[in-house]
Amino acid sequence: MSDYFVHESSYLDAGAVVGKGTKIWHFCHVMPGAVIGERCNLGQNVVVMSGTRIGNNVKVQNNVSIYEGVVLEDDVFCGPSCVFTNVTNPRSHVSRKNEYRETLVRRGASIGANATIVCGATLGEYCFIGAGAVVTSDVPAFALMVGVPARRVGWMCQCGNRLAVKDGSARCASCGAGYRERQGLLEMIDSPRSAG
Repeated sequence: MSDYFVHESSYLDAGAVVGKGTKIWHFCHVMPGAVIGERCNLGQNVVVMSGTRIGNNVKVQNNVSIYEGVVLEDDVFCGPSCVFTNVTNPRSHVSRKNEYRETLVRRGASIGANATIVCGATLGEYCFIGAGAVVTSDVPAFALMVGVPARRVGWMCQCGNRLAVKDGSARCASCGAGYRERQGLLEMIDSPRSAG
């Protein structure tokens, strides 16, 4: 008996690696060479192509295709029907498999429903991509990105709440984490309050 769950309507090809406690729901297809970590949750109609890597505790909602070249680190959230690409200039009649570009989604990042991530971008730790945004370039850690093309409109705490930056610093009203803004980037300077 395996230590992960795959719904009977899904396909898990030989050669795919799935970690302990992961759940793969209805109508999914995980191809050979895909690596999925522990405690992940793949919603309905998710495709994970060969050559992809998914970290631990990743949530992939319904109707998401994770193409070759996409790397999702631990604790990433992919909203319903968000889109990844792996070629910048696709043509049906021209094979571009040797031109796949990597997309790296760093730890804790959240991607909203129907957002599009154009290949070659790196999404920084704990960034937040709003629903429907189109990301065409690298995203800084903790950035809140919206629009087409996506632009930074603020900063998000590691815990998922929007930060109010004043005079180059911010403290999360929810978890108490402290941040400093410098040269267009945000860094955490002290950790969230411990629970209890």
